[in-house]
Amino acid sequence: MTDATLIARPVTTAQQVHDWLHQRILRGDLPPGARLSETDIAEQIGLSRQPVREAFIRLASDGLAEVRPQRGTYIGKISARAVLSARLIREAVESDLARMLADRDADLSTMEAELSVQDRANAQGDVAAFIASDDRFHQAMALAAGQAAVWQDLERLKSQMNRLRHMSMRVFDRSETIGQHRAILTALQARDADAAEAAVRAHLRQMLTELPQIAAAHPDYFTD
Repeated sequence: MTDATLIARPVTTAQQVHDWLHQRILRGDLPPGARLSETDIAEQIGLSRQPVREAFIRLASDGLAEVRPQRGTYIGKISARAVLSARLIREAVESDLARMLADRDADLSTMEAELSVQDRANAQGDVAAFIASDDRFHQAMALAAGQAAVWQDLERLKSQMNRLRHMSMRVFDRSETIGQHRAILTALQARDADAAEAAVRAHLRQMLTELPQIAAAHPDYFTD
């Protein structure tokens, strides 16, 4: 098998089912504790049960589902420990990325454009679009710093964090997040590494306030 064949390999049906369910879990369409039925989902999307079963197994390995023998598959609770771990890693990595980026003449236009997207999504109350733009803003910072692989590593860490974000962004003031993003961008435009690092840290520490409040409001959705 050639390298070109490997690159061109299409996404499997099981992978597509996994990705679809993964997004529904992150958005909260499938809340913690909800039961997943192979039969129901297979009928809903017009597939056999085998790719659905494979998707369930992958979701369990992601920490997003729990397979209970003789009982079925259930959406897992949000791990507060995993949220805090991902947040800590992101703060350490992204504050370094900000310092790297402030030391070079980088193209920050994508980050600027995403702020406009966030303004529109916030005005329209479109939480999913807002969070997608939030992700692209942070990704753009990594790309501008020449660290695309670093962002891919961060993406693999933050599923539990994203579940919390979809909940918190429905409750807390999204304009505050936009203001934090603006502070990061302004510092980068000024080539002020200290201010850029401080702005990133302040932004990512917001979750330390949001997590206990959301967990207190939805105790059945969280686990240590």
